Amino acid sequence: MLGRTLRRSAHRIAMLQGDGIGPEVAENCMEVLQAAGFKADYTFGDIGWKYWVEEGDALPQRTLDILTKEKTDAALFAAITSKPAFEAAKELSPKLQGKGIKYTSPIVRMRQELNLHTNFRPCKAIPGNSRNYKDNIDWAVFRENTEGMYGGVEFHPLPKPVFDALDAAHPKMKKFEKFGLDNIAMSTRIMTRQGCTNIIKNAFEYAKANGKSSVTVVDKPNVLRETGGLMIKCAREVSEQYPEIRLQETNIDAQCMFMLKQPEAYEVIVAENMFGDIISDLAAEMTGGLGFAPSANIGDNYSIYEPSHGSAPAYTGTGNANPIAMIRTATLMLTDLGEADIADAINAAIAKVVKDGKVKMKDFGGTANRHELTKAIISAL
Repeated sequence: MLGRTLRRSAHRIAMLQGDGIGPEVAENCMEVLQAAGFKADYTFGDIGWKYWVEEGDALPQRTLDILTKEKTDAALFAAITSKPAFEAAKELSPKLQGKGIKYTSPIVRMRQELNLHTNFRPCKAIPGNSRNYKDNIDWAVFRENTEGMYGGVEFHPLPKPVFDALDAAHPKMKKFEKFGLDNIAMSTRIMTRQGCTNIIKNAFEYAKANGKSSVTVVDKPNVLRETGGLMIKCAREVSEQYPEIRLQETNIDAQCMFMLKQPEAYEVIVAENMFGDIISDLAAEMTGGLGFAPSANIGDNYSIYEPSHGSAPAYTGTGNANPIAMIRTATLMLTDLGEADIADAINAAIAKVVKDGKVKMKDFGGTANRHELTKAIISAL
């Protein structure tokens, strides 16, 4: 993927099962890893809605403490429930009510506090999956992970000093004053040259290492002139270092249309945080659905690997949660840990099971449960 480390006898893995279907897909994932010969010592971390309700922190400090190279080599994160702040506040334990505790998304916190700047989402169709838009789609989406619309600088109500500063700096701010500051919510889109350059460079490096001929940068610079403009400027500057790779520039709305119209025209796609989120979910659906979609959060010092799906409470306890996304996510980790042979064997087994079509779960046209699918994958190793 982005880099490899030396192979060791047993890897130290932080396992963040979370809640919802998280513990279920994590269980199946560990079964496949063990069957494939991956040697690991797991450290289980507390994370999820239970800890928000009981402790006022969905990501306790004791869990953050194990997410370091001193304690673990990497983390596998399954899924957690996340809700809007106003709903989260109502579900706090009575002893924590009224103390001004505010909910923040654990995965966003981990990305920001550990500087996991690069979200890598390979979206490759597995032939034989009836959910595929086309069997030959093979995209790699790079999403900036710590800035942009998900940077977390938000206000409601809008503090007067913030309004006054913006009013003094920009002529278009004045018109909002008439609504009253209590009625104004603001989410900022803060992007830096360093952040844009880094994610774009990672996309080009991946393209170079994997023989891809193009990188497509996606934003909306004709409307978001400053932030989108910065992204495009950085892309053009970086692309000069890779003359053999073609740079393509598209707007986010048009890109969604183009991916449906001409999926073969794209290979590596790069975008800021929110636009990358949108693009990668579309790409996941076109390559089998979220039950097949892996991702990795890559930092300079640590990485956390998570499937693209959420906690899916409607599937919890039904046996219908597809573990393939979690298992494919683990293969990204294996590759980065120097265990590419095991990763390749697991991916080959998944591809064989899907192509054979004898064991399929509900989300891709069958009736098998997660245990039956896991058993089939292990048998195919």
